[in-house]
Amino acid sequence: MTGARRTPGLVLAAGVLLVVVLVVAVSNVVVVRRTDHLVTADAATVRPVQVAIVPGSLVRADGSLGAVVRQRVDAAVGLYRAGRVEKLLVSGDNARLEYNEPDAMRDAALAAGVAPDDVFTDYAGFDTWHTMRRARDVFGVTTAVVVTQGPATARAVDLALAAGLDAQALVAGEGGRAGREVLARVRGLGQATVRPEVTGGPAVPIDGDGRSSWAVVPG
Repeated sequence: MTGARRTPGLVLAAGVLLVVVLVVAVSNVVVVRRTDHLVTADAATVRPVQVAIVPGSLVRADGSLGAVVRQRVDAAVGLYRAGRVEKLLVSGDNARLEYNEPDAMRDAALAAGVAPDDVFTDYAGFDTWHTMRRARDVFGVTTAVVVTQGPATARAVDLALAAGLDAQALVAGEGGRAGREVLARVRGLGQATVRPEVTGGPAVPIDGDGRSSWAVVPG
């Protein structure tokens, strides 16, 4: 009798697991298939656009860039030098005073020779959706290339499109956590569908001087 009583529970658990697997699988297929033609690993094939959007990632305690975000910044600088983009928009987490992704990325871009007025900082890029929506709403971006690792490109460009950008993506290496991205695409598809509001702010036109977006001017 005990086994019989447990059977409906096992069936329910199996059914729930099947639904979860289907949701994850379908979300991944949808996001990847509808963006595949907009993703490239060849910088020479990137269409010239206003800006390279560089999403944030780990910055070390000493302010140096982690390996993932270093790849992104380096690839974005390459696009700038090649004349494929006019500006860089570095967007990341600065929710805590002691942790500042945008300034670290900005400083790396400046050290690589990007003109100060061509580097914009977004301190409220709390996730990829915030970054893309704020690129449009706060910075007035219309055309962009998102620079990130291969596993994240599909979701990033899908969210950029949902935010109203004419977007493409450049693969900046194949690092990153591919397993995590499988689940992240589920959330990303939800955001692209519902399009939730994000943290706003005063307009900082991308065709202006990037230094107007800096919280602190480097000394």
